[in-house]
Amino acid sequence: MAETMKAAVLHAVHDMRVERVPMPQISLERDVLVRVRSVGICGSDVHFFERGVIGKIVLRTPTIMGHEAAGEVVEVLDEACGLRPGDRVAIEPGYTCRRCAACRSGRYNMCRDVVFLAAPPVHGAFAEYLAWPSDFLFRLPDSLSLDEGAMIEPLSVGMWAARRSGVTAGDTVAVLGAGPIGLTTMQAAIAHGAVRAIVTDLVPMRLEMASKLGATEVIDASEDDTEAAIMKLTGGRGVDVAFECAGAVSTLQMALRVARNGGVAQIVGMPAEQHPQIPLYEMINRELDLRGLFRYAGCYPPSIALVEAGRIDVKSLVTHEFDLDETPEAMRFVNAHKDEVIKAVVRP
Repeated sequence: MAETMKAAVLHAVHDMRVERVPMPQISLERDVLVRVRSVGICGSDVHFFERGVIGKIVLRTPTIMGHEAAGEVVEVLDEACGLRPGDRVAIEPGYTCRRCAACRSGRYNMCRDVVFLAAPPVHGAFAEYLAWPSDFLFRLPDSLSLDEGAMIEPLSVGMWAARRSGVTAGDTVAVLGAGPIGLTTMQAAIAHGAVRAIVTDLVPMRLEMASKLGATEVIDASEDDTEAAIMKLTGGRGVDVAFECAGAVSTLQMALRVARNGGVAQIVGMPAEQHPQIPLYEMINRELDLRGLFRYAGCYPPSIALVEAGRIDVKSLVTHEFDLDETPEAMRFVNAHKDEVIKAVVRP
């Protein structure tokens, strides 16, 4: 096998280069070599491309981006792992210590020693090959495409949001923001039993997609008073769960206002402001739950099963495709055409 491979490496803000880098080597820690076939462009990839920083994670050395990935197994260190060359797999992009209290309790997303693709300085998946632990690779059914395999990552965020929120049979939910994460969260909430999903966004194309994927009502936030519309649709009661998926302080505050008494406001997006104003007295008096979310845990197997069963559609999320050589242009395109792109994928 060649000693080098092609990868899209982010050197600095707006400076991404497709170049040859050393081939990854399998080891006891990363015991499977995968040929990467599809990688979704996440908002975090674009954020690093545009700003070079997300929260406390700073781009200080050249780093390969991309973490929503699927591919084909090329080599395994020990066949006891259950995978064989040729297997098609979805790649869960964060592996953990497997030993701490968080990992042992099943909340491994809370592990302090997580290694996550494309969180600098950890290299990501905009590359021809990736070495990764076998227990964070999940075999894809024949009926699923590799693009769908890559979309299991954003779907897992939606699945974890549904679990964290406690949405259950018969619930009415509001999803504030219909980007890729909002659309997967909506579908995951319906799969968990929600019978009514009210979705809001500023972009008509996203609302059309929400309707296609199961929204019972959509609200164009650019034209309507969103909060008043949700309250009217629910007869003044509010929703059982309000999912904030836009990553904005205004929608976070709205989520608390449109949740019913005793309801849940589930944070899914990541607001830029770290210390937003929260109506604390209202939360106390109305017994509102405001719940955080960090990635996911144990969501890949049920996500794959729901897509295979036709209960969740992630294929429709992919609206644009690029080759690996086009990755820098793809990053600029996605950033400049937010109203046209739901999810773009890079195919190494």
